[in-house]
Amino acid sequence: MRPKHRNMEEFAQASGVSRPTLSKYFDDPASVRPATRARIEAALRASDYRPNPFARNLNRKRTKTVGVVVPSIIDPHYSGLVSRIETLCVEAGYWPLVISCHGSAELEARAFDAVLSQKVAGALVAPLGAPANARLAEELGREVPLVSFDNVGEADAPFVGNDNRQSVATIVDYLCRAGEPPAFFDMPAVNRNAAERRAAYADTMARLGHEPVFLGSREGLSWDFERHGFEEMEKLLTAGRRPPRTILCANDRVAFGAMAAAHARGLRIGRGREADLALAGHDDHPLSRYSCPALTTMAQDTGAIATRSTAMLFALIDGGLDSAERRAIVEARLVMRRSA
Repeated sequence: MRPKHRNMEEFAQASGVSRPTLSKYFDDPASVRPATRARIEAALRASDYRPNPFARNLNRKRTKTVGVVVPSIIDPHYSGLVSRIETLCVEAGYWPLVISCHGSAELEARAFDAVLSQKVAGALVAPLGAPANARLAEELGREVPLVSFDNVGEADAPFVGNDNRQSVATIVDYLCRAGEPPAFFDMPAVNRNAAERRAAYADTMARLGHEPVFLGSREGLSWDFERHGFEEMEKLLTAGRRPPRTILCANDRVAFGAMAAAHARGLRIGRGREADLALAGHDDHPLSRYSCPALTTMAQDTGAIATRSTAMLFALIDGGLDSAERRAIVEARLVMRRSA
């Protein structure tokens, strides 16, 4: 039976290696001499001891943990961002602590407190932008290096996100050229991205000489976008109103719901004169290429957003980030499929 060691002190005594040297090894095995490293690894193989990174972290002024707070981990857009951020953190020697606030300002506030309590080296936050959490976000930014991504928050922190004006203008211009000027199918006003996309649509329509047309409610803070799209399209069709020939949805998940409601009423979606409705989205959700018909959309460069925001955070942790590097706006790419 392998000997049991309850903590690092016991393991240090049994292995004949000092506790500071063990801590140094567990942070970076290459930082100790090869002979010492071999001795520690032999002792680990012979023992049941495994270091507790959280206990070690709490004994430090700052840890090798990065806090990551997002509105919803089940939203594929955020899960894709988080997956890339996790990989980048681990490659850089940090351990990501991911917290989803489920679209709740109250849970976001508690997430900020949790991140601070873990003495993280820095934090990456996709904020809801709730005014009630402005003070907490500012406090978090004062205590630890902080970078906002995806959505501009209330804190005056470095930011990386999608260029909503570019992406919406690109797809509105395409839809106008491909058919009729589009109406805009709104999403709930859950964050600033929703407002930015609505404003970008109105500005682009005015620039092209068209009157903006808005569909759907902006009320509520629900992140159940598919249901929102379905129910709002159902209301439109139940009222006996024929929807505009071309519709741009604020995001792909809204588009999925609107598409399902239109299909249930027998409307044909797609390009060409034989179709009743052309419908497009935004974000390039992983399922957008598999909807029926496949959804025309704007593909956010989530890889670039994750990479640049993480690089900004590491620069802050290392003590330097030029003012010119505090904001990065990433352009999206038009993906033309059969829905519009």
